[in-house]
Amino acid sequence: MGANARPYHLDAVDGNDANDALLPGTAWRSLARLREAKLEPGDQVLLAAGSVWREPLVVTRSGRKNLPIIVRAAGIGARPRIEAGGISQYGVAVLNAEYVEVSGLEVTNDGPPGGPRYGVLISQRDVGVARNIAVRDMYIHDVRGTNERKDNGGIVFQALGGKRATRFHGLTIERNIIWRVDRSGIAGISDQVTLDRWFPGERVVIRDNYLEDIGGDGIVPRGTDGALVEHNIVRYAASRAPGYNVAIWQWSTDNTLIQLNEAAFTQGRWDGQGFDADFNSRRTTIAHNFSHDNEGGFVLICSPGRIGPDNVGNQRTLVRGNVSRHDGARVIQLAGGISHARIEGNVIHLGGQQDVAMVAATQWQGWPSDVKIANNLFAVAGVARYGHETGRDGPDYILGPGFPHSPSILFEGNRFLGLHLDPPEDPRGIWQAQYQPATVDWAVPTFDPSRAEGFDAFLTAHRDWMMAMLARELGQPVQLLATRRSTWIEARPRS
Repeated sequence: MGANARPYHLDAVDGNDANDALLPGTAWRSLARLREAKLEPGDQVLLAAGSVWREPLVVTRSGRKNLPIIVRAAGIGARPRIEAGGISQYGVAVLNAEYVEVSGLEVTNDGPPGGPRYGVLISQRDVGVARNIAVRDMYIHDVRGTNERKDNGGIVFQALGGKRATRFHGLTIERNIIWRVDRSGIAGISDQVTLDRWFPGERVVIRDNYLEDIGGDGIVPRGTDGALVEHNIVRYAASRAPGYNVAIWQWSTDNTLIQLNEAAFTQGRWDGQGFDADFNSRRTTIAHNFSHDNEGGFVLICSPGRIGPDNVGNQRTLVRGNVSRHDGARVIQLAGGISHARIEGNVIHLGGQQDVAMVAATQWQGWPSDVKIANNLFAVAGVARYGHETGRDGPDYILGPGFPHSPSILFEGNRFLGLHLDPPEDPRGIWQAQYQPATVDWAVPTFDPSRAEGFDAFLTAHRDWMMAMLARELGQPVQLLATRRSTWIEARPRS
């Protein structure tokens, strides 16, 4: 703490708003009392263990470099709990403030169906650059937002600049449990994403979070350059929301790195994949992840064919060194006007009861071009199909053989085990009609989100299991990648 920094103690049981809040014994009772305090850099807001508030916690004051404002739990006992249902749109909010760290709380926001709700809202409007905000070790559950909008749910970070271009520089969301929330688990919102208003967030890190039973999308950074989405576990996304949802994806970003995540049991076939590289994006890397039992498939790469000020397309997506097991519908979907994509070195397992599209090219104001699918292992105990969209039946695509609209989808050096119908040409491919999957360990560590205890041990066990499984399936130890941002040469051209 700085020389003039002070603690603010709050205790919902034994506090009194007439106190000075300097010591646990002279704590304030209400979170509303905190809003009257003029927090300064280095101040700490200490919430007593076992306290329960039915009001929001709002931070509107900023720290500074090396002197953040810190909000955390204090004492021994149950996490301080904020129940915002019926009281506030958000349980915790950081509004137009920077150099703020929030950790160790339990947040709910349940109530009758209605408008948007948030567990934690980080909102910056017309402030320029908001620096160094962190949300860690939070237990966020039962947030009943609206499934009609994607911009609400567990943790939402938004940078809006109608009057002044605004972005994050240093945002960390890590080691949080997010359970039973609608609609999004962790979602980024930005209106600085067109060519004439391109002002992407930097140093955005979403890491070591556990998300389960999410109404719609799991994790979605938007309007960023060089974001890292690493070692998150997303299970049972798209559990309630209509329309198109994916466990982990990005939108309107450059250089997003998505690695070492598990995406599993995503529901539905309106998308419904474990992973997606979406439009108005360049150089997305999806590497060393585990995708399994997702109803819509493993990975979607997509963009409308229309290129303009609000969409540079989907360029240079790389999908490398991932493992997919028992993903459904369209294991790899190439949709619309994507270009220069590379899908290489992945291991894909289909189960004996599966009959799905291994690679499907679909139309969205255009068709894919310059896609190379190389050195992958397609291990099929059931049936794998290949082809292009000839029609739709609700969420399902009707496929015809081959890729007549996309002659530049090239297969090179892949291994095809088992039954492949309408297979692609692959002059260097290896074909083996008879295939029986080996018996190996697929028992990924599990976690019960109804209890936050044991989360640290689970994260360690899960990471170790992931690294061992990937090394086994890929035939070599995994070297994780480092993030990068665009150089001035790579900057987006102005419209």
